[in-house]
Amino acid sequence: MQKLDDDTIQTLIAAATDVMKNAHVPYSNFRVGAAMLMENGDVITGCNIENASFGGTICAERSAIAAAVSSGRRDIRAICVTNTTDTRITPCGICRQVIYEFGQEIPVICTNNQGDYDIFTIDALLPNAFVL
Repeated sequence: MQKLDDDTIQTLIAAATDVMKNAHVPYSNFRVGAAMLMENGDVITGCNIENASFGGTICAERSAIAAAVSSGRRDIRAICVTNTTDTRITPCGICRQVIYEFGQEIPVICTNNQGDYDIFTIDALLPNAFVL
């Protein structure tokens, strides 16, 4: 896992926290924000988008990844996910698999509304991931 300095971690937490305000959460009111650090230092964000057809809901992490891939980017260096509760949120199973596609050692910063965090590699969060 690449070492992340505290300034980088705080930048990602701030970006993920800021993008949460854009979440579309009319059913759960559970706002989630994600911020990804790209290899060149760019930060790409995403938020969760709920849908009445629950299968159409997209998580913040996948929203950020979709934005990156849509702009031709696949060079994820780290990802941060946060929410409005005191729980240090981790990516759901689908998001874990999607993140894993872009690198098994990607650091995932899991944080809460107080800025407390834990960091795991995606490999630690998804042991024995599905691979082709």
